[in-house]
This record gives sequence, C-alpha cells and structure tokens, in this order.
Amino acid sequence: MWKRKRRRYNNVNKVNEYYSIINKLKSQQKITDDFEIMLSSLTFEELIGLRLELAAKSVNHKLFGFKIWLSLPDIIKDAVLKYTYSASRTKGEAASFLGISKQKYSILLKKYKISEYFKKELDD
Repeated sequence: MWKRKRRRYNNVNKVNEYYSIINKLKSQQKITDDFEIMLSSLTFEELIGLRLELAAKSVNHKLFGFKIWLSLPDIIKDAVLKYTYSASRTKGEAASFLGISKQKYSILLKKYKISEYFKKELDD
C-alpha cells in the first residue's frame, strides 16, 4: 500500500510502534516464510475448513457442544479488525475501509481488545 511502514504514535512513551500480524506471528515462531508461501495458495474457505479439521482432529473429532455457527460473525469481525488495525495509518482510514463511523470503529477496537493483541507483541 505505502512505501513507508505504517506507524501508530504512542502518546505515553513517545514511541512509534509498528503493527503487523505477520511480524507478530514470526516473532512468536508460529510461521515462516515458507509457510506464508503455502498459505497464500489457499482460498479463505479452504483455510477455514482446514483450521476446523485440525481443531477437530486434536479433540478426536468430537466438536460437539461448540457453537461454531453462532461464533462465526465474531471470529470474522475480530480477524478483519486486526487486519484494518495493522494496515491503516489512522482510525479514520480504517473506519472508512470498513464503512463505519470512527466512533463505531473505536468501540469495536475496545470490544475485541485489538490493541491489546498487538501490545503483547511489543512486550515480548
């Protein structure tokens, strides 16, 4: 999108912070460059199906009692909010991308604790 890295300004520490889901997962050694290449060849639907199959496999294919269908809207909103938080330069830009007001975007960031997700990266 931009040639320069996107930054968020932290008023408390007077530090520019860089947010990236990829960098966070790499620093936690959860993904590699090779994994990114393989992942990019999958569709979103294949990725979700694969993740569900792996989750089922880990519990011996007994996913009974989990309300997956009812949780989908929240799971998707959380993922999209994390992306917009990392890809946009301002809250206004992110809200515009999502087609919501800046106030609604701020409420959603608090509800889904998006900034806390990225703050953990900086603390590690």
